[in-house]
Amino acid sequence: MELTPEDSLRLNVLLASGVQAIRIDEQNLVLHGLTPRGEANIPLHPEGRKESYLRLVRELLSGHALGSPGGFPIYLRNWTRSGQPMGDNLDKLLLLGEPEAVVSVAYSPKITAELARLAWWAMPVADNARRMLERPWVADSDIGKELAAFLIEHLPFESSPHVVMDTLRIVLHPGLIDGETRLRLWNKASRDNACYVPFLERLPDDLPVAVQAGRPVLLDALVAQGNPAAILLTRVFAAPGQAFLHAAAEAVSRPADQDVAVGAFNAIAAYFSALRPASPCTAIADLEESARRQLADSAAAQAVLGVAPELDEVLFALFVLAQMDAEIARPILSRTTAEGSLMRRKLEPVTQVLLRQIAVLRGKAG
Repeated sequence: MELTPEDSLRLNVLLASGVQAIRIDEQNLVLHGLTPRGEANIPLHPEGRKESYLRLVRELLSGHALGSPGGFPIYLRNWTRSGQPMGDNLDKLLLLGEPEAVVSVAYSPKITAELARLAWWAMPVADNARRMLERPWVADSDIGKELAAFLIEHLPFESSPHVVMDTLRIVLHPGLIDGETRLRLWNKASRDNACYVPFLERLPDDLPVAVQAGRPVLLDALVAQGNPAAILLTRVFAAPGQAFLHAAAEAVSRPADQDVAVGAFNAIAAYFSALRPASPCTAIADLEESARRQLADSAAAQAVLGVAPELDEVLFALFVLAQMDAEIARPILSRTTAEGSLMRRKLEPVTQVLLRQIAVLRGKAG
C-alpha cells in the first residue's frame, strides 16, 4: 500500500510550510496541521485498511521530523510519562501525529511556554494540562491561564478525589486564577471536602473565608526575639490561623478516601512544623506523652510559659499537631483499602486526637 498521490502531495506541501504541530483525527480521517499562518486540514483518502494507511502517514511524518520512519517508540511511553527528558528536540515530537509523543512533551521538564501552546493544540486533555502547569514558567505564561480555565471548567466532571486535589494544587499557583474563581473553588469544598486539602497546602494563611481571631496573646517581645513557639501561637490565634483550623477540622472529619486523609494530615503537620521534633512520634498511642516531653524540653515553649503560664494546654496542642502527619496514620491505612465511612471509623483513634487539639486552639474544647 502507498499514499495516494493527492495525499502525498498535500502532506509534503504541509511539511514544507513550516508546520509546528500535527494531530490526526483517526475517526474522520483528517490530518490537522498548525502553521504560522493558521490551521491546515488535509482529508485522507485510504485505499485499503485504514490502520495500515495511517501507519504510512505517520511514517512520512516521522521521516520528515526525525529522519527515520520508525515513529515514536512504544517502549518509551512509561519513561516519558515519568518526566524523563527527551533531549532538545521536543518540537520534533509534535510533528509525528502520535498522541504519546505529545504526552512526552507535556511531561518533559524542558517544555517551554511556546511548546506548551503547541502541545495543547495537538492534544487538549486534562492530564496534559496538569503536567504542563506544574512548570512555573508555563503557569506564568498566557497559555497557563488557558490551561487553568480548561481544568476549572472540567473540574465538576472529575470524580476521583486524587484528581480533584491534584487539579486544585495546580490552579492555586499564585496569579493563575482571580479571587472570584478562587472563592468559587473554595465553596465547592462544602460539597467535596477533598477541595480543602489543596487550600490548606497552598494558601494556609490566605484562605478565602472570614473567621474571627482567637484569644489575644501578648507575646510581642518573644516574637521579636524569633521565638518559634511565640511566632506559631501568634499565627494560630490570628484570624487566618483560625480559618486554617476551621478548614483543617472539616478536612479530617470526613475524608472521602486515603488520599484525602493523607493530604490533610500532612498539610496540618506542615503548618505546625516549626515545633516538629527531629524524630517525631509515629505511634498514636504514644503521641500525647511524646508531646508532653517535647513541651517540657523546649526552651522556646518554656519561655512562653514564663510570660503566660495559662497557655500550657495550647502549647501542648501545638506539639501534638506538629507530629500528626500521615506517618501517624500509616499503621491503620497500611492494613486497609477501605474508603468512606468505614475508613473514617478506622481512623478515629487518630482523628479524635487531632480534632481535640484543634478544638483547644479554636477555644472550643470542653
